[in-house]
Amino acid sequence: MKQVRYVTAEDAVKVIKSGDRVHLSCVAVTPHRLIEAMVDRGRAGELYDVKIQHLHIEGVVDYANPEFEGIFNAQQFFVGANLRKQTQAGYADYIPVFLSETQKLIREGYLKVNVAMIMVSLPDKHGYVSLGTSVDATLAAVEHADTVIALVNPNVPRAWGDAMIRLDQIDIFVEDDSPLYAHDLAPLSEMDIAIGRNAASLIEDGACLQMGIGGIPNAVLSQLGNHKNLGVHTEMFADGILPLVEKGVITGSMKNIDKGKMVATFLMGSKALYDFVDDNPLVAMMDVGHTNNVAVIRKLDRVTAINSALAIDLTGQVCADSIGIKHYSGVGGQIDFIRGAGHSFRGRPIIAMPSVTEKGLSKISPTLIEGSGVVSTRANIHWVVTEYGAVNLYGKTLQERAKLLISISHPNHREALDKAAFERFGSHFHFVPKSI
Repeated sequence: MKQVRYVTAEDAVKVIKSGDRVHLSCVAVTPHRLIEAMVDRGRAGELYDVKIQHLHIEGVVDYANPEFEGIFNAQQFFVGANLRKQTQAGYADYIPVFLSETQKLIREGYLKVNVAMIMVSLPDKHGYVSLGTSVDATLAAVEHADTVIALVNPNVPRAWGDAMIRLDQIDIFVEDDSPLYAHDLAPLSEMDIAIGRNAASLIEDGACLQMGIGGIPNAVLSQLGNHKNLGVHTEMFADGILPLVEKGVITGSMKNIDKGKMVATFLMGSKALYDFVDDNPLVAMMDVGHTNNVAVIRKLDRVTAINSALAIDLTGQVCADSIGIKHYSGVGGQIDFIRGAGHSFRGRPIIAMPSVTEKGLSKISPTLIEGSGVVSTRANIHWVVTEYGAVNLYGKTLQERAKLLISISHPNHREALDKAAFERFGSHFHFVPKSI
């Protein structure tokens, strides 16, 4: 078994050279101690043109601030709140990619990783550590990077599945005991509960769930206490899953593959969630090339994929990554799971969102704001849910879709939407066939 020799973070990041591409593990296991040491080198004038790639990461990061322009170049697969302003201002950038293909960019050499900076669990007696809550594209980076630096942290859960890697896959070790970034469940709003109730009504016993973090996913989960034999195959899950596991609602017994396993590629939640995952054979943390692969997802029956949107137009085009030309988040796994659920036997792809923004603007609009990205085309969309109901656009004409979407829009906006649809489709939009 490889002997572990620890060095300081400052010594570890000396392997980074100007022009290198650095991959960071993400979300709860963002390797901040290494990031800070790297930033210090940039501040001292020792580095320039270092590309930094990652999915969503947590916490304060300085490398995308204006002072580091030309020194660090942040290239994200998904834009989080902590880098949103920098991205919109051009100091950070975004790589449009399906989440399932982030690993492909690395494995097939489109993005050559020179240094992978990760966080792992303590070594076990067999010479393995765990990537814990961040397998995603990080496993691909570990496999293909010239140099792998690992923060070894006792707070990282020993997750199973593809998360387990050998000590000899790591070149440099740094000790760390910082707590993992955590998100506790926020109280549900009345709107969250209404949306959750409408979405939950579409979930059958034996369904296999995909959903993320936030008020709407947690509201949906809170309505599933009387369901039976649910499974989990998702890109991520959070604390809302735990009560359903404890109650025996989530069993995975009806999954066609990975039977009995809760499958995910990254996690974000509270310490209770990380404790649940630790050394738990019921949880399989897998490569994103498995979790988000449409060919894998479609093998599962009754996949119910619940995703959200920033806006949807009257024909069903969904914008989920930008507000006009201002980039807001990313493509993520929405298309992976909408397509996978769409191909699944009795699968149900669902877009669930409030009918209005926090400012009271309708999220169902005649057209998307100019410059907005269409993440999911109108041909991809099946169910759309708001607090006012659930409608199925699949197989419907443009005019039928408009009528259905107006029916679940906020009452204050229905007249304006109806007028816009009339102007778009003509008098046929209000035509009522004569009864026989």
